[in-house]
Amino acid sequence: MAKGGYPRGGMPNMNNMMKQMQKMQKQMEEAQEKLEETEFTATAGGGSIEVTVNGKKELVAVKIEEDVVDPDDVEMLQDLIIVAVNDALNKVTETSEKEMGKFTGGMNIPGLF
Repeated sequence: MAKGGYPRGGMPNMNNMMKQMQKMQKQMEEAQEKLEETEFTATAGGGSIEVTVNGKKELVAVKIEEDVVDPDDVEMLQDLIIVAVNDALNKVTETSEKEMGKFTGGMNIPGLF
């Protein structure tokens, strides 16, 4: 092998590397778009509270069973909503990390998603 460790002493084909990078970037963008369109649902209180968020971490739906609404215990209702929303948001984060990890080899790249 020639000096520099590259065949015939040359650099790797930069054009091919750029094409691969562009292809990977396009695939990542498509995966991100798909994730943003996906909805994630979580429940709390044995299913009495159900929330749905999208992949952009926007709350899009809240369902509350009538029997869980107690005017004398509003704090419990608030706590159940918080638990359900946080669970749904965690699902978005976990799915995003899993999907983007396919492109980053598991490396956590700040600001990527």
